[in-house]
Parts: sequence; C-alpha cells; structure tokens
Amino acid sequence: MQKQTNRDKLLANGLRVVHRQGLAGASVRDIVEAAGVPQGSFSNHFASKEAFGVEILDLYFGFTKKVLAETLNNEDLKPLKRLEAYIDANRAFLEQWGVENGCLYGTYAAEITGHDEPIRRRLVEIFNTLQDSLAACLKAAVKAGELPRDFKCNEVGDFILSSLQGAILLSKGKRDTSPITKFKRVIFASILR
Repeated sequence: MQKQTNRDKLLANGLRVVHRQGLAGASVRDIVEAAGVPQGSFSNHFASKEAFGVEILDLYFGFTKKVLAETLNNEDLKPLKRLEAYIDANRAFLEQWGVENGCLYGTYAAEITGHDEPIRRRLVEIFNTLQDSLAACLKAAVKAGELPRDFKCNEVGDFILSSLQGAILLSKGKRDTSPITKFKRVIFASILR
C-alpha cells in the first residue's frame, strides 16, 4: 500500500472538517491539525483556501459518482427502482456521515459569496450532472412504460434535485432523516404514480 502524502492527508481529513464545519467555518489550522501535518504543508499544496475548497468538492463528488453508478445510472435496475435507490442512498449517506453535517453541496451553496466564483462554477457543474442523471433516469422510466409519454422529465428531474436538497437541509436541522422519507413517499405517491 502506498504511503499517504501530506496532500492526501489534507484532503481526506480536510473533507471531514469542512463537511462538519463548512469551508467558511473551517480554518486552515483546523484542517492541518486534523491531518496531522505541519502548518506550511497547506500552502505548499494549495494556492488558496478556495482552491482547496474546489478540490474538496471534487473529492466529495467522487462519492457521488459511485452512488450515481449504483443507482440512477444502473441499467440493471428498473428506472423507478433506480430513483428509489438514489434517494435511499442519500439517506444512508447522511446517516453514515452524520445527519447533522448535511450535504456538502448544500453547505457550500449556502456559503457562497461574490468571492467564490470557482467554487460556485464547480457546484453548478455538479448540480447539472445530478439533474442530467435524474432526467435520464426519468426518460428511461418513460421508455419502459413506468411513466406517461408526455411526462416532463427535465422539469421533474430539476424538482427532485431541489426538493431532495431541501429535505436533506431539513434533516440536518432536525437531526433525523424523516424529511427524506416523507419526500420519497410524496414523490412516488403523487408525482411518479
């Protein structure tokens, strides 16, 4: 097994710190202490805290890509089962990483100011990828006869992403995943029936 570099330690441990505290709430000192590396290591590997923040987003997106491959993009499952699995995976991820931490995408989106353009652009790319995956899954459901032919896949995909992010935010505030469970029930009982 390859030895972890200081850069790897900063990213892996920094992800946990940033997920827990937000990028704005996490100091460079917090990050280097969690990584167990010298203070100077941070500036040796990252041009700025914002550059580090983009790399943290990419690292977190790596987990998201695995979830997408196992759920929305998994053609071994029927399309609406893929969507159900995606929602369940988001709930399980929250339970595993700490519901009180919420979703890193939502945390970043709430923190964006006029000075975080690289982070904002990367978030938009990630949200677009999620919307595209949701819309493609819904289009597959139409093709499979699980949804009507005139179903508005793009609009509903956008709605699902926005609503799921809202349910995750409520879960963070309530410290339980019941908002995601309720969201799933309403989506399948009302919108996708």
